Amino acid sequence: MKHKKETEDFNTEEPRTPRHTEDFNTEDPRTPRHTEDFNTEEPRTPRHTEDFNTEEPQTPRHTEDFNTEEPRTPRHTGSGGVTISRAAGVCLGLMCVLLMTAVIVLCVTFNQERQQLQTKITNLTEERDQLQIKITNITEERDQLLTNHRNLTDERQQLLTNNMNLTQERQHLLTKITNLTEERDELKSERNDLQKFADGLKCHQSTLYFFSSEKKNWNESRRYCRERKADLIIINNREEQDFVKNICGSKDHFWIGLTDVEEEGRWKWVDGSNINITSGFWAPGYKQPDSHQGKDEDCANTHSLGWFDTQCDDTAKWICEKSILK
Repeated sequence: MKHKKETEDFNTEEPRTPRHTEDFNTEDPRTPRHTEDFNTEEPRTPRHTEDFNTEEPQTPRHTEDFNTEEPRTPRHTGSGGVTISRAAGVCLGLMCVLLMTAVIVLCVTFNQERQQLQTKITNLTEERDQLQIKITNITEERDQLLTNHRNLTDERQQLLTNNMNLTQERQHLLTKITNLTEERDELKSERNDLQKFADGLKCHQSTLYFFSSEKKNWNESRRYCRERKADLIIINNREEQDFVKNICGSKDHFWIGLTDVEEEGRWKWVDGSNINITSGFWAPGYKQPDSHQGKDEDCANTHSLGWFDTQCDDTAKWICEKSILK
């Protein structure tokens, strides 16, 4: 009713048909006041009628301002226009509802995704912190391992040095053992010799005599005696000759310290003293010394029968002599 009132104010010549009513039916028109004053001539078409009626009829709020002489009949009248308008409104409402629903769904989805992203960010932050802690721990372990490796390397080098020193000491000890073994063997040999020497030792008038049990030539026999700070026996008198004769027995010959190797026929004792060829205790009945069959018999040995000249390279037992007083 308000809309109708406003319409009458602008249509002073002829009444206006309101929107969405049956005023468009020409069977029962309403005649507004003062109709005759404005309709004395032929009706005029408003200047801008085509601009407002190119599509579906729309009744603007102040359409009556342009229809002062005669009301204009829209192209689409009747219930069809109302249905189209209602359908458009319904479609618009549905679109609004769908749009709102889409907006709500998008907001909910966005919030869910945002929440998920925040959760992921939180989890990733925690994982990052855990990884940093692990990296820190691994770095410390690595540093510890490097320290241990350096220490072990130093210990290995020290052990290698110690092993080298021990190897050298071992080699020295082996050398010493070898030397000691040789010395032991020599001492054993000397002990055996001394034992033999002791077994063969005899004492007579402040003099020690050694009667050997093995045989050597004259030079080797003298060397043996001299190595023991003694020398081959020098027989100075009959008593000493009888002493030697009793020990030698009747089987073996023993070298004595008498030789003419420097000058044939000139016999000398090992201390350099001379002896007359006619003196001494040569074996009687054997024409000693005789250089038998022209051989150089330059060394003398003693037997129970007396002295004999013999080749110096022959082997025989020997007698060493050493004074106790010297």
